[in-house]
Amino acid sequence: MTTTAGTTATTGANAAEPTTEELVSTIYRDGIVASKGAFSVEWADRLREDIETAFEEARSRPDGAVGRGPNRYYVEIHPEQMRGFVDLVDHPWVRQVCTGVLGEDYEIVELGFDIPFAGAVNQPWHRDFPAPEETRRDRRLTSLAFNLTAVDTEEDMGPFEVAPGTQFDDGAGFKHEMFPDKSAYGRYEELAVRKYPKRGDISARSALTIHRGTKNFSDKPRPVLVLGVDAPGAGNAEHHDMAVTKRYWEQLPERVRAHLTCPVVDELTPIAQKHTIEGLVMGEA
Repeated sequence: MTTTAGTTATTGANAAEPTTEELVSTIYRDGIVASKGAFSVEWADRLREDIETAFEEARSRPDGAVGRGPNRYYVEIHPEQMRGFVDLVDHPWVRQVCTGVLGEDYEIVELGFDIPFAGAVNQPWHRDFPAPEETRRDRRLTSLAFNLTAVDTEEDMGPFEVAPGTQFDDGAGFKHEMFPDKSAYGRYEELAVRKYPKRGDISARSALTIHRGTKNFSDKPRPVLVLGVDAPGAGNAEHHDMAVTKRYWEQLPERVRAHLTCPVVDELTPIAQKHTIEGLVMGEA
């Protein structure tokens, strides 16, 4: 049963700001938390322009975009390809969630975007990578994925679905420790929450929370930015090739530099996508 309730969201300055403890509690309970209206619509429209530019560049070269199912692509980018990068990573809500869940020394390891186009199909239920030992043994989350839509999400555009509370599911029996057997789909469909974020909204989730993209019945793409953040030692940075130039690095605020562990280079090299998720390539069979 798909519903639209079940997670905590803030509503900009019009609602009491949640405490760090409340945000952390929500993520540990539901696997996802959100803030509505964290950014302006105009900011989100600039994000869409940057995503469209980066996608055209990525599609022009080998391995620039990776398939995540029919008519669905993922592209990793460098921070300098996004005009609002500092706005995003230095946003008080983002810093609050990262610090609360991952600790003061959290590391920004990934920046990219996912686009389901017309004809994208239901993905299989999945998590983005196998659960690390710290999560299996200690029920401690060591990474977060922030998502920001670049368009207002409508019912026919293939909304994101998440099964709250499944971030601690035992994945030992999952295919590749990521894909539950289809015999378990009924449970995830009962838990499923379908998301309809608007431009300016942001969410943070554990990438271990079982989720999927759904079928895009419309003729419109639904681009979504992804920001990946790790606790120290989580190791996800090795799957990504984010870098910044020396000139850009020198202009960054110190409290942003403190969380960027990527290489500082003279010149950026286009990213060849490494974070392929084999089980998503064909979509749901």
